[in-house]
Amino acid sequence: MSHPDVKPLLIRLFVEDDTLEVTSLWTRVFPNDPPWNAPGEIIRHKREVQPDLFLVGVSESRIVATVMVGYDGNRGWIYHLAVAPDLRRNGFGRAMMAEAEARLGSLGCPKVNLQIRSSNVDVVRFYQSLGYAIEERVSMGKRLD
Repeated sequence: MSHPDVKPLLIRLFVEDDTLEVTSLWTRVFPNDPPWNAPGEIIRHKREVQPDLFLVGVSESRIVATVMVGYDGNRGWIYHLAVAPDLRRNGFGRAMMAEAEARLGSLGCPKVNLQIRSSNVDVVRFYQSLGYAIEERVSMGKRLD
């Protein structure tokens, strides 16, 4: 349900002074993340690699949304799309994704991938509403630390 008194979203690049607000948002939105997804480490790494693809959404002078984007020259990736729980259903997630896709498109990116925990049905539906489809893949990973 949309909130009529919510101010528009301004999307801009992350700056170091945003760290505390982003950390607070991610702690609320991703409460069960494993230790290797600690916000401080993720932020530090993203500031070193493609910092121009780390976006925050600001409404009423507070950070209410984030998205991290990656591009390896072949595929684009979306990470940590987050919207403050009390401000969902105001189009902020859609706006963040549109900006992320536009930036990837300007780099010549032909396809965007993202991963969602299979139990997160609401998020799956959100991405499907944006035109994303479930692909038959096996997601594999290996920690290098």
